[in-house]
Amino acid sequence: MAPDSIDLQHSIDLQQRFSGTQQVGEKHRFDHHRLEEYLEAHISGFRGPLEVREFKGGQSNPTYRLTSPSGALVMRRKPPGILLPSAHAVDREYRIISALNTVDFPVPKAHVLCLDESITGTAFYIMECVEGRVMWDSLLPGIDPGQRREIYDSMNEVLARLHTIDFVALGLEDFGRAGNYFARQIGRWSKQYVASETESIPEMDRLMEWLPENIPDDESVSIVHGDYKLDNMIAHPTEPRIIAVLDWELCTLGNPLGDLTYQLSQRRSPGGNFEGLDDQRLHELGIPTEAEYVAAYCARTGRPPIEDLDFYLAYNLFRTTAILQGIAGRVRDGTAASDHAKEMIKSIRPLARRAMAFARKLGA
Repeated sequence: MAPDSIDLQHSIDLQQRFSGTQQVGEKHRFDHHRLEEYLEAHISGFRGPLEVREFKGGQSNPTYRLTSPSGALVMRRKPPGILLPSAHAVDREYRIISALNTVDFPVPKAHVLCLDESITGTAFYIMECVEGRVMWDSLLPGIDPGQRREIYDSMNEVLARLHTIDFVALGLEDFGRAGNYFARQIGRWSKQYVASETESIPEMDRLMEWLPENIPDDESVSIVHGDYKLDNMIAHPTEPRIIAVLDWELCTLGNPLGDLTYQLSQRRSPGGNFEGLDDQRLHELGIPTEAEYVAAYCARTGRPPIEDLDFYLAYNLFRTTAILQGIAGRVRDGTAASDHAKEMIKSIRPLARRAMAFARKLGA
């Protein structure tokens, strides 16, 4: 196999499936004229007529590209229908993006938050439309190995920058509770998993018991994105650097290791595109190894080497399983935001088993 032989067709399929926009699906339609009137009244310089299309990617909050003679904007909106408690909090997304706008962090500019459900049927916010590349395949086929390494390094640098921001200075000290982050997260996702459960998975039952009793002793606190991954970012159109981080729905105050080890867990997901790639192969592809990525993050944040990785991998795979189970629940209830949700939920049982495998290494 040549050093850069990646399944290009798989990558092309991912890009076609998730990139760009489509006509607004029937479930997510609303009165465009009411929105146009609202934007004219609340965003300086906006003028219609308004064209609305729905982004293909994403599983949670429906996201729309709003095009008019005055330029392009993006709307993030709560989905209609029955929702899980605390989910789809567009007001929290708007608040964190607005705060990060003040410290030159790479996020879109936030324009306006609307909690008046009479406009589109649910709460929403409007932000800048950042033009660039959304890369759905984390192996980055078609990109030079040197540029792959630079993109991963930029992603690492942006994460370290996020975790070293003074959130108190931004007025975000009440954005989440400091301390007991993993205990609270395990509790939250356990409740949401049970609320959306569609079948019995013994591994999840065991993990919900074992994880709270085995949390490592680390009470670091920072802003935590909650879903920090390559396809939630926009890269510069031509340069190998991240220019915007998207999808802040799960953001809170918490332990920064949650974000870092979530990225590592994506490499360990069963059936993922990192499956079977050893360190030598990653070097050939220009992608940093797990150890290199962690070392770069620790150097940037001044953190000592990270222990207890098996716990964090078990936790993050458990959390991902619970999130996918939530999507399964929305498919059942008819509120899933993506046409590809049914395909994603096939991963629920394999992810639970992989999470349990890491927990068993620690005696579960």
